[in-house]
Amino acid sequence: MRFPVAITCAVLLCGVGGFGQTTATCDQTLTAPLHARSLLGIESRPAGLEIVGTDEETIRVTCDARNGDNANASRIRLRFSPNATGGKLKIEGEHLRHNHGAQIRIEVPKRTSLMVRMFAGEIKVEQVSGDKDITVGAGQITIDNHNWNYRSVDASVSIGQVNAPMYDANKGGFFRSVSKSTQGGEYRLHAHVTTGQIDLKGKRTEPGSTPKPD
Repeated sequence: MRFPVAITCAVLLCGVGGFGQTTATCDQTLTAPLHARSLLGIESRPAGLEIVGTDEETIRVTCDARNGDNANASRIRLRFSPNATGGKLKIEGEHLRHNHGAQIRIEVPKRTSLMVRMFAGEIKVEQVSGDKDITVGAGQITIDNHNWNYRSVDASVSIGQVNAPMYDANKGGFFRSVSKSTQGGEYRLHAHVTTGQIDLKGKRTEPGSTPKPD
């Protein structure tokens, strides 16, 4: 009886160790459950990231290596690991000499908080309502929400430009920033680019007002 029990325990331990982790390469689609109001952490190699809010309670990641080479696409790896607060997505792989940068689309529930870190590249966030903490070394961050409902905003560049028309701000140069607090706002936004540009887009929602439908 001990032998079957030992086998059963080993199988259970292996299952717990890799529970829920989903992996794919750039020529595949990664899909996994992700509940609304989760916190999603993203760590990415240099790339173009498009993070889009949807009505589905899943994370769906598709990737275009930009050069039509399946061998190169398979060298970019996607790994999603769920956790108690949401999950973490890691995008890894070589910086390919003939690859002008993979374009990666990440679909998440509309109400998702984001923490994104990338050394270089471009990050676009569209229609995702939640806290945001996004940092890029060199490149561009664009955040586009139809209703700009933030209680605190801190957007800065060490060298570059910050555009925030909802605050009548257009600043360029060294160590430029936009910092705003709005009583009654719902979310927090922190965005930083060391060298590059930040664009904040959307219609500002005044406290106590009812957001207009698209």
